[in-house]
Amino acid sequence: MAQFSRIEVASVMKENGMVPLFYHPDIDLGKNVLKACYDGGSRLMEFTARGDFAFEVFSQLNKYAIEELPGMIMGVGSITDAAAASMFMQMGANFIVTPSLREDIAIACNRRKVLWSPGCGSLTEINKAEEMGCEIIKLFPGSTYGPGFVKAIRGPQPWTNIMPTGGVSTEESNLKGWFDAGVTCVGMGSQLISKDILANKDYEGLKNRVVTTLALIKKLRA
Repeated sequence: MAQFSRIEVASVMKENGMVPLFYHPDIDLGKNVLKACYDGGSRLMEFTARGDFAFEVFSQLNKYAIEELPGMIMGVGSITDAAAASMFMQMGANFIVTPSLREDIAIACNRRKVLWSPGCGSLTEINKAEEMGCEIIKLFPGSTYGPGFVKAIRGPQPWTNIMPTGGVSTEESNLKGWFDAGVTCVGMGSQLISKDILANKDYEGLKNRVVTTLALIKKLRA
């Protein structure tokens, strides 16, 4: 069962401004990555369930977060059907992220009052998602649409909350473009938790990168 309501999750997404994305089959490595992000100030993690037996890894990471990292909100991404969403919610997923708009996933998550963030690429999809109760839209792939798309959407619909994923980096110019356009938060994967960091197990470096990125987002929003 989720530890945090969908309203609580949405509030933390808005407050933090960044959702780290991560997947690795090694549970111990995952715990270290999770703790580094937590120590750096992040209170969110989207576990992108892309590998075989990913549910076993998530289960262990979420138990670790609940026991050792108070306030850390674990969610699951790359979910493509309601059955997978239901399984991860049984393991305590606090939010579900999908690459596309799926009504079956919306229904499954709404039943349990769990936040779901669908990948959308048009105003029609965004409107449909909001009609189904979506709090935060995932713009995916963000690199295809860019900040200009967000600005155009937010013009007639200033109430729409958007989280681009893909095409987001830790560089100030990149983040400034997104936040100036009006995004609520950004999803960041390999640009934040890089292959080099994982290969070298540079958890201190990851913590410092999270600290710097969150501080930069705060400055850009001021």
